[in-house]
Amino acid sequence: MMFLKAEPLTSAAFLPFGEVIECPRIPGRTYFEDALANLRPKARPSISLTVKAPLTALPLRSTTMERHEFSSQSFIPQEGGRWLAIVAPHAAGGGPDMARARAFLARPDQGVTYGANVWHHPFTVLDREARFVIVMWRDGSKGDEEFVEVPEFGVEV
Repeated sequence: MMFLKAEPLTSAAFLPFGEVIECPRIPGRTYFEDALANLRPKARPSISLTVKAPLTALPLRSTTMERHEFSSQSFIPQEGGRWLAIVAPHAAGGGPDMARARAFLARPDQGVTYGANVWHHPFTVLDREARFVIVMWRDGSKGDEEFVEVPEFGVEV
């Protein structure tokens, strides 16, 4: 089984997959729009709230990846601890290339926008229950999200 070692989430390291969202350290406003994307004219913006229980054991073990082919997807923390952003580029034959997958360890004050058509692991939190805002575009079709099974992998924190 392949194991990934979670690396700290930084804007530079995450750039091929999207954008890191961090609140400014001083008073003021920062815009995060570079990775936002809606590739379907009839899709509508969707804002949802989620509460997620933390992992019960480490390392994470999984066989699932997902993507939103036509929409970016943003995860914006409201409350919680550390969490994982696991991503993979596209494989030449389709699906995620898990041999080149990366895992990022996000701080409680960091969010991300996965670019449209970026393979990523379902939302995974550590430490304690977390609350997040999720922003994406949906049109109610199967193109809103796609889940695939991949060979089992683990993530060490």
